[in-house]
Amino acid sequence: MIELVSAERCIACDKCIEVCPTNVFDRGADGVPVLARHSDCQTCFQCEANCPADALYVAPQTRPAPAGDATVTDEEGLARAGLLGSYRRRIGWGHGRTPGARLAVGPPLDPPGGRGHSLPITS
Repeated sequence: MIELVSAERCIACDKCIEVCPTNVFDRGADGVPVLARHSDCQTCFQCEANCPADALYVAPQTRPAPAGDATVTDEEGLARAGLLGSYRRRIGWGHGRTPGARLAVGPPLDPPGGRGHSLPITS
């Protein structure tokens, strides 16, 4: 569930607002998105994946953290732990990162017409 929007890192691009399928964010008076409908978050990670400034933290839990839970709201601690924008980093989105598809693991595939033991391609 979305837990933190870093006002310090946010560039007010509105990408998180645009991609959120459940309309969790509103644009704040200062341009920084605010969590207007926190409990509507479905933990899809689209906001974090699309944030070019790595200004968001989506916790893997599907329910809001208890009020005052610093493990998900302490921006400095999340930054030190490398958690701000960590989903975007893991999937390889962003400048200088290796796209996740290049790191994917799957069965070995023989070249077309090969006689190896790979699974047939049926689609």
